[in-house]
Amino acid sequence: MPLAALDLGDNTFLVYVGALAVSGLILAVLALTGFGGAGVGSRIISGLVALAFLGYAGYLAFIFEGGEYRLFLYAFIVPALLLFRAFQGWRAKKSATQPSA
Repeated sequence: MPLAALDLGDNTFLVYVGALAVSGLILAVLALTGFGGAGVGSRIISGLVALAFLGYAGYLAFIFEGGEYRLFLYAFIVPALLLFRAFQGWRAKKSATQPSA
């Protein structure tokens, strides 16, 4: 049974919309700040995905009138992976700039 066919209820819908918005904000911050030494291409992709997540969250929150909607599980996986990668890059950059004892 596909996820879109499940009857999830109002609370799950609100949590999903909130999680989409938070994921979009995380990606937007990563795209704008370049945290972890992200390259230009990675920052552009993060920004575009952030706009998509925020746009879909806004659509679901303010325009959507009921019916079927899609649950994108990668909306939660991608920001977590990007944060992990950003912290790895930040840690590597920090250890490279510290003088050896």
